[in-house]
Amino acid sequence: MEMQQLLSMGFSGELAAEALAATGGKSTLEATEWILSRRSSSPSPTAASPNPNAGANPNPNPSPPPFQPKLDRFFHFNSKPSSNNPSPPSPPPPPPPPRVEARPRDDGSPTPTPPDSKRPRLFLPQNPQPVVPRGAPERKGSPPHEPLAERMRPRTVDDVVGQDHLLGGSTLLRSAIAADRLPSIVLWGPPGTGKTSIAKAITNSSSRGSVYRFISLSAVTCGVKEVRDAVEEARKARVKSNRRTVLFVDEVHRFNKSQQDSFLPVIEDGSIVFMGATTENPSFHLITPLLSRCRVLTLNPLKPHHIVSLLKRAIGDLEKGLVRSVDMNVEAKEDAVEFLSNNCDGDARVALNALEISAITAAARVSKQQLKLKGVNESLDGNLSGDVENGIGPPVAIITLDDVKEALQCKHLAYDKAGDEHYNLISALHKSMRGSDANAAIYWLARMLEGGEQPLYIARRLIRFASEDVGLADPLALNQAVSCYQACHFIGMPECNVVLAQCVAYLALAPKSIAVYRAMGAAQKAVRESVGQNEGVPLHLRNAPTKLMKEIGYGKDYIYTPDNPQAAQSYLPPSLQGYKFLDWPSTNAHEQ
Repeated sequence: MEMQQLLSMGFSGELAAEALAATGGKSTLEATEWILSRRSSSPSPTAASPNPNAGANPNPNPSPPPFQPKLDRFFHFNSKPSSNNPSPPSPPPPPPPPRVEARPRDDGSPTPTPPDSKRPRLFLPQNPQPVVPRGAPERKGSPPHEPLAERMRPRTVDDVVGQDHLLGGSTLLRSAIAADRLPSIVLWGPPGTGKTSIAKAITNSSSRGSVYRFISLSAVTCGVKEVRDAVEEARKARVKSNRRTVLFVDEVHRFNKSQQDSFLPVIEDGSIVFMGATTENPSFHLITPLLSRCRVLTLNPLKPHHIVSLLKRAIGDLEKGLVRSVDMNVEAKEDAVEFLSNNCDGDARVALNALEISAITAAARVSKQQLKLKGVNESLDGNLSGDVENGIGPPVAIITLDDVKEALQCKHLAYDKAGDEHYNLISALHKSMRGSDANAAIYWLARMLEGGEQPLYIARRLIRFASEDVGLADPLALNQAVSCYQACHFIGMPECNVVLAQCVAYLALAPKSIAVYRAMGAAQKAVRESVGQNEGVPLHLRNAPTKLMKEIGYGKDYIYTPDNPQAAQSYLPPSLQGYKFLDWPSTNAHEQ
């Protein structure tokens, strides 16, 4: 091993053997120091050659021997000195001589710097490149650690899947791309539907590719300063090369009002083409002036057949697909692809990430023993083409349904506790109960609970529903809803899921009446609009706890109804006499 290391450093075999013999042959470090010290102490050829004038005037300023640093810092291994011949401690090294800089000659070319010593130079690579297996496909562009979902981004709008309503033949975006007149837009849709990909693909799909330059920012990590810098670069590029800049801002809803205001003047004067991406409803999270300057385009969740096409594209792409992730050919069973497409909830990123993890799991299963059983020679060193002459095929990682289930862990559910999906699902639950569809109501309840919704929030909504939609048709519904809330508070999840389901089913099957809901709305409208001028309470309805109040007339002529249930008495202000708020059959509770 020591001989090979010395030979690899450029020493001759004879010199290496002599050094190992002199130092005991157990330490490459000692042998190297012996060689270099021997060379530095040997006379130079000039000094050894006969010189008739040598005695007259030898070199008065002989150059000092070159500084020799400790060599152990050049080695990545630990060489222990021989116990029989321990090396004496080295004296502290003298300071290195000043480096002679290269000076230009008369013709302008630099004078080469003389070498510091005559010893062989040790060339250590600064950025060692990974060894590529023989026969493996050449890796271009993105680094090998880049996620599969990022590598498989569509390059042009023709590669985008599942958003035909935005990228069809006669749509706004297609027409704008054909005319090289891109408008400022806001892309709104769930995660993994292609917002960032569409923004990049639009820029790449221009009929004149050099017209637009693309700058991408994230509202999570940047602020107004980065936006101003990008705008300044855009203005310079417009003046210098007549190129417009597409400024893409991901998660734009995270900018506050003042930060969003910074886009208004530069969109208006045409300095940039603004493209924003958001998962939140722009009506609530983007300011109105910004929305008035942009077109809001809504992206839909991808359908299972769209996900299947993306997964098959990633499996079959030998340049950017799964082959890049595992250095091995990959196949996937149909049931695995189908399961993944049905359980990613329309999110292409979730599907591709799970597919990549599944491929890694499948590749790890192809062990050396399994490779031997398949007849693959270990000397191929990862050759993806196998040994065709001997009838040996390449190794293949096969993704199974179990691999996909392990990678996905659980079904991905699109749900956010404070965003659009939160309100969409509670609205679906409410409307299903109102329509007396207990099956749909229980389904939406399960969606909310599986998405992580707090059970007490659902129970509070059920209490509201019991009065708003069931009301007087079944007064016991309110008791059921309140009891449900208390039970959820007592036992919590997951046991309270059945309690919620029972209450949901009861309310869905109960008779419905919105008479109280409408009566309350009509009464509030009358108060807000001052119908009846919001008169004071009639005197006969006022309480008279003191003698003075009785003398003023409080409570005068009030008829105590239990004593005279048939007596007629008005309870509304004079201006609202005969006004009806509650549409419900009148009954006299005091009649026996």
